[in-house]
Amino acid sequence: MYEERQYRNMFKGINLKFFDVCIKETDIRIGADRELYREAYELVLKCRKDIEEYIAAHQGFFESLEPINCSKDAPDIVRRMCEASKKAGVGPMAAVAGAVSEFVGMGLLNLCNEVIVENGGDIFMKSDVPRKVGIYAGKSMLSEKIAIEIMPEKTPLGICTSSGTVGHSLSFGKADAAVIVSKDTLLSDAVATATGNVVKDKHHIEKGIEFASSIDGVDGVLIVVGDSLGAWGDIKLVKL
Repeated sequence: MYEERQYRNMFKGINLKFFDVCIKETDIRIGADRELYREAYELVLKCRKDIEEYIAAHQGFFESLEPINCSKDAPDIVRRMCEASKKAGVGPMAAVAGAVSEFVGMGLLNLCNEVIVENGGDIFMKSDVPRKVGIYAGKSMLSEKIAIEIMPEKTPLGICTSSGTVGHSLSFGKADAAVIVSKDTLLSDAVATATGNVVKDKHHIEKGIEFASSIDGVDGVLIVVGDSLGAWGDIKLVKL
């Protein structure tokens, strides 16, 4: 079922050209310093082909909610998904959106200098200027009021969000937003899912931060539940 992604109204970047690539379940928005729709479309197709063919040949990969070992001949994107999910303690598909974001973004960087790839709230970014990543947290009073400022020297990096109150993605928690920053976008995605599962209410924010911050490769954590938030690590919060 299609759900309008209203948070995309926050997307800005006067020096970037924005366009959407939609293939089956994949619906991504890309901002780049030049128009690269055709190239992005081909990269998305490649990502989907590698993942879909692996799913068809390996029973349990798609449904697993726990880490699994991939085969030795697995495509690079599948191998990276398995590695990230093992660190986070979740199934490999918990990293799929971040995987597509990073693989598409890295592919486009062969053709441009700056790129932002957003895939269902999971972002890969390479920027030459400071950027603000707005936090969409559903009905929370903090939603669309705060942002994480990203300095160009920190990029490329991944900023991924999981929510138990927004969208259709599977979450066993009630966080309005569990945001993870990492140099590895796949890890950001997997850990965001795992962190969101930990947070049942605002009293679990500290528990969620302790969990996420203990994982090697996680650089920053932000958790929003209702009118409460907690942050750790390399997170600079600014007003939108």
